[in-house]
Amino acid sequence: MDIFNIFSLIGTIAFAVSGAMVAMEEEYDILGVYVLGLVTAFGGGVVRNLLIGVPVTTLWSQGYLLVTATVFITVAFILPIRWILRWRRSEVFFDAIGLSAFAVQGALYATEMNHPLSAVMVAAMLTGIGGGIIRDVLAGRKPLVLRDEIYAVWAIIAGLVIGLGWFSTPLMLLLLFVAVTTFRILSVHYKWKLPRRSLKGAFAASNAKRRRFLTNNEKRGLNHEE
Repeated sequence: MDIFNIFSLIGTIAFAVSGAMVAMEEEYDILGVYVLGLVTAFGGGVVRNLLIGVPVTTLWSQGYLLVTATVFITVAFILPIRWILRWRRSEVFFDAIGLSAFAVQGALYATEMNHPLSAVMVAAMLTGIGGGIIRDVLAGRKPLVLRDEIYAVWAIIAGLVIGLGWFSTPLMLLLLFVAVTTFRILSVHYKWKLPRRSLKGAFAASNAKRRRFLTNNEKRGLNHEE
C-alpha cells in the first residue's frame, strides 16, 4: 500500500467514526448514523473531485475504503456507552488526524494530476474540511470550520508546501501529517482563532434605535392630534 492509500485509509476511518458519533449525539437512527458517517468520510473527496475534474464515479472504485468506513461505523454504533464517552474526550485528536490525512491526500491527488499550486491548496482544503462541513449541516449545526478555531488554515498550509514540492518523500509526508495534526490539536487547546468581525451587536443597536425613533414619532403624532 503506497503513502497515498495510507493517508486515505487513516482519514476515512477517523471521519467515518466522527460522523457516526455526531449522528448518535443528535439521536439519529441507525440509517442516519451510516449516512452521516459515510458522508463525513467521503464528502470532502467528492467535492474535491468535482472541482479538479475527476469523475465522481471514481468513489465506487474505492471499495475497500467504503467497506472500512462501514465496518468502523458499525463498531462505533455498538460500542458500550462508557467507551463512547471515553472516545468523546479524545474527539479532537481523531478530528485532527482526519483533517491532516485528508489534506495531505487531497494535495497529493491534485499534484499527481499536474494541477497548479492554487488548485493543490484548494484540493487539500476541501478534502480536509468538506466532509466535516457537510456533516455539521446535515446535523443542523453551524459548521465548526467556519466559526471556531484555526481549522482550514492547516489544510491550506499542507497543500501549499506539497504544491511547492517541499514535502514529497514518504518520510517527509509523514512528518507533515504529524505536524498538521499537532498544530490542529494545539489550536484547540490554546483556542487560537482567526480574526472575526461580528455585525450582530451593530444590527441589534440599529434596530433598537429604529424602534425608539418610530416610538417617538408615534408619540408626537398623538400629541399633535390632541
